[in-house]
Amino acid sequence: MSTDNNNTPETIAAIDLGSNSFHMIVARVINREIQIIDRIREMVRLGAGLDENRALSLEARIRALACLNRFGQRLRELPTDNVRAVGTNALRQARQADDFLSQAETALGHPIEVISGQEEARLVYLGVAHSLAAGNHQRLVVDIGGGSTELIIGKQFDIQLRESLYMGCVNISQQHFSCGEITADAMEAAELAAALELRPIRRSYRELGWETAIGSSGTIRSIGAVIQHAGWNKEGITLETLNRLREKLITAGHVDKLTFEGLNPERQAVFPGGVAVLLAIFKTLHLDKMQVSEQALREGLLYDKLGRIQHEDIRERTILSLCKRYHLDLAHAKHVETTANKLFTQVSQSWALTKTSQLKILCWATRIHELGLTISHNQFHKHGAYLIENSDLSGFSHQEQRLLATLVRGQRRKFPLEAFQSLPPASRESTKRLCILLRLAILLHRGRSTEAGPFIGLTVKENSLELTFPQDWLKRHPLTKMELKQEEIRLKETGFTLSYNN
Repeated sequence: MSTDNNNTPETIAAIDLGSNSFHMIVARVINREIQIIDRIREMVRLGAGLDENRALSLEARIRALACLNRFGQRLRELPTDNVRAVGTNALRQARQADDFLSQAETALGHPIEVISGQEEARLVYLGVAHSLAAGNHQRLVVDIGGGSTELIIGKQFDIQLRESLYMGCVNISQQHFSCGEITADAMEAAELAAALELRPIRRSYRELGWETAIGSSGTIRSIGAVIQHAGWNKEGITLETLNRLREKLITAGHVDKLTFEGLNPERQAVFPGGVAVLLAIFKTLHLDKMQVSEQALREGLLYDKLGRIQHEDIRERTILSLCKRYHLDLAHAKHVETTANKLFTQVSQSWALTKTSQLKILCWATRIHELGLTISHNQFHKHGAYLIENSDLSGFSHQEQRLLATLVRGQRRKFPLEAFQSLPPASRESTKRLCILLRLAILLHRGRSTEAGPFIGLTVKENSLELTFPQDWLKRHPLTKMELKQEEIRLKETGFTLSYNN
């Protein structure tokens, strides 16, 4: 991997697989700063390809894969660690999307993460915040995408409140302007639908408050461009200009007749839905005006990637926050992590566990493996897995949360093969192996001793493991020996053999 003097990659890239458009942005890192060198955007309308059963249509798949093939050509020379690709609302909503994701990753040549709405909101704010002048005042950031809308209140780079709502320019347009006709009744119905989505959060947002409002992404930028080209306002969007735009839409009567200067023809079909959502936001949150930001999710991805490279990974803070919130035993977890790390190092080559991300997932699992104790000691491994998979964990993709939850689920008792079968095929075997390392590390510290313990050797060959203890150590620790015998039986049921010196 090529690096500059600050030991960061020379070139990094971010890909945003949105519900309406796919975006790719390529940048160079110079003295810890990002310099954009390439932007590519294609209208794919993945969200419009979801049927009533939330299955992706063949046409949508073909459009998406063709686009990702083109993106992949541009990224062919970049190492995987330099690229981050994420899917948003359409892929969150899609049922049985694993097959499509596998094809999409092949086309792109890089892994694709599906992120939660809360994580999307965090990344949007990160991108927008980097485009703003320094200041200590509170900001409201609004991002209207194809299938979801993110609203974030923050100060500088710190987020106080964030939410992702299931409404966007694509789904609102499909529900209220499906035939392309734009009437006063349809606009009112679309605004009311958006207002209903906003209703549960309006009080908390108004009470927290903000000094400036900033809008980002294609919908708001398009609205801002139309308003500016019309000469109604040169400094952003106001409620008065939005109402004027609403009347112009109704007068036009059909999406095919929208000939506004500043409006890309590709966006015509979903423009009325976007205007309706923004009007509802203005009215519900009592906004007077909104600035327009040129940066959004993809820029946030770049800055997040830069942070990970420079060891400022938000995921580390998320795990620490979980530990503190649930009052986990950090000293014990550290002993387990140290042992798991040593075991991993000994087998990483033989077991093809050579990715930095695999060691990170294992270490995070050791730190929060007792998370479920906050609910009940009985089956706490299952409780912990549920909490991990269903929480909003900043920085983590859906796939990472599933891997982490699967490791915590499989830490003790019967090895849960069914949990591993639900993972993508490419990660099943490696996750099983990581889980075995986690189980052994936990087993070796079951007594919760404050001592680090002896060095324990581990060698592996395919599905065979051999542990080597100092002479007579197991004789002095009969409970550990008994547990190893039980573990030997459990692993044998999964196709793994465990042996150890007596």
